[in-house]
Amino acid sequence: MKKYAKFTLAIVLSTALFTGCTASTINVNDKMEDNKEAVEETMKNNDKEINENIESESNENGSDSHEIEDNKEKEQESVKTEEIDLQEVKPNETGQIMVVMYHALGDEEKSYVRTRENFKEDLKLLYEKGYRPISLKDYINNKIDTEAGKTPVVFTFDDGNKTDFNIIEENGEKKIDPDCAIGILEDFNKQHPDFGLEATFFLFGDNPFRQKDLIDYKLKYVLDKGMDIGNHTSGHDNLGKLSENDIQKTMAKNVEFLSQYLPGYEINTLALPYGARPKSEEKRKYLIKGSFDGVEYNNIGALAVGWKPEYSSIHKKFDFEYIHRVHGSSEEFGVRYWMDYFDKNPEKRYVSDGDKDTITVLESHKDVVEESKLGDKTLRTYTLEEKSE
Repeated sequence: MKKYAKFTLAIVLSTALFTGCTASTINVNDKMEDNKEAVEETMKNNDKEINENIESESNENGSDSHEIEDNKEKEQESVKTEEIDLQEVKPNETGQIMVVMYHALGDEEKSYVRTRENFKEDLKLLYEKGYRPISLKDYINNKIDTEAGKTPVVFTFDDGNKTDFNIIEENGEKKIDPDCAIGILEDFNKQHPDFGLEATFFLFGDNPFRQKDLIDYKLKYVLDKGMDIGNHTSGHDNLGKLSENDIQKTMAKNVEFLSQYLPGYEINTLALPYGARPKSEEKRKYLIKGSFDGVEYNNIGALAVGWKPEYSSIHKKFDFEYIHRVHGSSEEFGVRYWMDYFDKNPEKRYVSDGDKDTITVLESHKDVVEESKLGDKTLRTYTLEEKSE
């Protein structure tokens, strides 16, 4: 039965590709029952039909032989990509995701300080439990591209402390401190190439990462490594206490300062200092969009101070203006607590289907999907089979 489910899924999505459907819903189990005989016959002649379809279209459109081969490879790759065992992988792309909030690293564990050894252990445990880093922007924009069966995790670092990114001199040469956050992340990535370097550093003030003569080098290095930089206001200001004008001023001034080192880079995510925001809706809109003295900003997401995981970005309850985070600490609801929680409640955890072009959810979860957020992705549903005795 598992083999049959795998092949049926490939045919259903291949058909969707030929008919050009986007943001549509496919029920894998319904298709399996309706097309059992057709599936077996189609899979038997799959390569032949692909060749005939491509050759026919190329003759009509005047495609050359290279285009024929390219199209054939793309079609075969598409079919191959979808050959996953849903009953084994159990994709759940409406599940919850941890956006982990770190600040400084140090020798002693505190509320906003993680020891280096604990940080290294966090990475080790996350890797062993099947978590893989993605960028904050990809999470918000529903562009998750995580291996099938794995769970995305988002790393964020507030304040731009020296322990996040430190340059040291050794034998007359400058090198990255292996005990700073970026040094530890890079070392872990070398050991585990499938555990990416994606992270977002939320910076404030005129001395990010606290080595003033290296600001330009450090900011560009972060981007060159595929990491991101976000807004933490100009003066680490409590946005819940500022006027509309001052909210825009502190946001825009920080964008202006960082942009002089990063021309063309869009700083469009915000970590709320102290987790504070205005009580009035009228003021809150300036957390997302505003301008001051000719400098504009437009945020795709605003992050709270952490204590719990967040919904998938296609979930109806996802709120990009107030994204919850998980403490990267040993506090009661720290990152280890939530790892244990998902171990005990695996049905709550986001599990990827491994296909960046589809969103796969249980049929019973379909109603929580905000279809307007799907974009050009295809929504497909399935049901879990009962295990036979």
